[in-house]
Amino acid sequence: MTKFEFNHDIDMAWCPGCGNFPLRNIIVKALTELDLDPSQVVFSSGIGQAAKMPQYIDASYFNGLHGRAFSVATAISSVNPSLTVIAEGGDGDMYGEGGNHFIHNIRRNPNLTHIVHNNMIYGLTKGQGSPTSPKELKTTVQVDGVYNEPLNPMALAVAMGATFVARGFSGDAEKTKELIKKAILHKGYALIDIFHPCVTFNKVNTFAWYKSHTFWLDESHDPTNKEAAMKLALDEERLACGVLYQAEAPSYVERHPFYQGDLTPLYKRERDLTKVADLLK
Repeated sequence: MTKFEFNHDIDMAWCPGCGNFPLRNIIVKALTELDLDPSQVVFSSGIGQAAKMPQYIDASYFNGLHGRAFSVATAISSVNPSLTVIAEGGDGDMYGEGGNHFIHNIRRNPNLTHIVHNNMIYGLTKGQGSPTSPKELKTTVQVDGVYNEPLNPMALAVAMGATFVARGFSGDAEKTKELIKKAILHKGYALIDIFHPCVTFNKVNTFAWYKSHTFWLDESHDPTNKEAAMKLALDEERLACGVLYQAEAPSYVERHPFYQGDLTPLYKRERDLTKVADLLK
């Protein structure tokens, strides 16, 4: 059994055919090929079918509140910058309940990887429309069809200045695995929005639909060209996969006053309780 692989005899709480199964294999292979130490990899997730992913990977994880994976992930990465930190969850968890954290996380540029399972529906809570659900999609709650405009996470991330913006598809395992590896090696915040189907509640955006509506960027695309990245992000007819945009910028830790002149990780620093007592007074 390879590193990060978990015992398959456990009961995985996903529907047969769920895109989470191939995506789990993709993540495990990416971490293994990077030769990372499982004890140095930490996942942070919220609530949802996608957020259960860390429970099925042999690494440390924190499973918390809906949409709050970023808060914990940023704290872990800041306190111990040597760790490989991954914030992981679904499109509802990350862009709905976690939408505010998504925006301000980009502003901070913490050194972490953000993996979003985008199946355009809420799976755990039985199929209501999510922030990325297309208009007119009929769901268990929106029985006449979704009427809200869908969120475009790619365009939002590029516009906000995220330093790594990529999109993958769980049906293209090898290419998506390489994307995840690039994101983990990137210094700063890295978003990977990964298309995959919810076979139970979304009968429109299926494996076949994603296959026919996506294409992979080739070497002619310059990921440092923000204008070109935005144009790709705004194209909702031909959905580009690959690294749309990448830039270099100081990470949250590099900019934080606590680390100016002293690179000792916060968890290794001794506390001065007298200063705490004075502050409380």
